[in-house]
Amino acid sequence: MTIEKGRPWGADAVRPADLRIVASDSELADAVASGLVESIGVSGGDLHRSLGSPPDREAMQRLPIDVLEVTADDMTFLAVAHVVARRGWWRGRIVAVCNVERVGDWEVAPRAHPNDGRFDVVEIDESMTIRERWQARQRLPAALHVPHRKIATQTARRRTWEFDRPHAIWVDGRHLVDAASLQVVVRPDAFELLV
Repeated sequence: MTIEKGRPWGADAVRPADLRIVASDSELADAVASGLVESIGVSGGDLHRSLGSPPDREAMQRLPIDVLEVTADDMTFLAVAHVVARRGWWRGRIVAVCNVERVGDWEVAPRAHPNDGRFDVVEIDESMTIRERWQARQRLPAALHVPHRKIATQTARRRTWEFDRPHAIWVDGRHLVDAASLQVVVRPDAFELLV
């Protein structure tokens, strides 16, 4: 069940003997796609950082986590942290779909939560100038880039984008494909992560 205001998230757990630790968001997404998430933890990546970078320990928590199902043209992928569609950073439209607040060192979607049953969308309008992009980039580490008249934010459970030219689609930090269409659907409580 997705997190609810005023209610505890997850449950206490003892570290299982067969705990499998992956090192990144992309490795975790691959494990989820393969169904190998019975006893799994993560030691790095943006999801790990969003959970406070918990250390490896005996007393753990079992947390339900949402997954993003990504369809780029006719290819389908899973993401645990974020999806970014862009032609470049300095020109054109940029779409960031976030299950967590961070994309690397940038706090792109400060209200995103990995188990709220939705994702946060941050879109940069193609008319944003290089100077405005530079200023927004300087403010990203502290999430001070919004509000901005050329940066739109919203939450959704399902969303589709069509691009006039193919955009590079980055899924959990990996460039997987260039595509002219993108659809993202949240799958609430897709798996449980041990932290």
